Amino acid sequence: MEIIKSLAIQSIMLPKVSNGFYFRAETFDSFTTYIDELAKDPYIGFSAYRPYGGKSLNELSHGQAFLNFFNNRFSKKGIYLLDEPESALSPQNQLVFMRILRDLEKNGQAQFIIATHSPILMAYPDSTILQFKKLSIETIPYEETEHFILTKDFLNHRERYFRTLFEEDEFT
Repeated sequence: MEIIKSLAIQSIMLPKVSNGFYFRAETFDSFTTYIDELAKDPYIGFSAYRPYGGKSLNELSHGQAFLNFFNNRFSKKGIYLLDEPESALSPQNQLVFMRILRDLEKNGQAQFIIATHSPILMAYPDSTILQFKKLSIETIPYEETEHFILTKDFLNHRERYFRTLFEEDEFT
């Protein structure tokens, strides 16, 4: 019980965060459909699209819709929780996404907590990478993440992976 009291006191002393959101890639399509439905409401109309660049996100490719959303929603100071934001982004667009993050970070506008499998996003400069295990959460260097190790090994030895993956089964 004492721990909870201590945490509550500490959180009161921190600066108040009044903006932000939780982005979940798995539900993005439902979200864009919801915004399109709002735009059909006679009282709301196309103003429903204003926070997202002024047009339906469904008119864009999946990756471009993600970038458009991030460009327009990351405009205020806040904390942003992102669950696999790279899922619709090509490697090139992951780099564009990193630039969006950097611009906001450098201006002191935002803090990001990102759950990702992308070795590109994990490489973000000065980020802290946490590895969740069954009984612990540990800080881990980028070069020791499973995603980095596997991606690097695949890029350096793809023929070995192809031999293993596509080898004919001996028992047929």
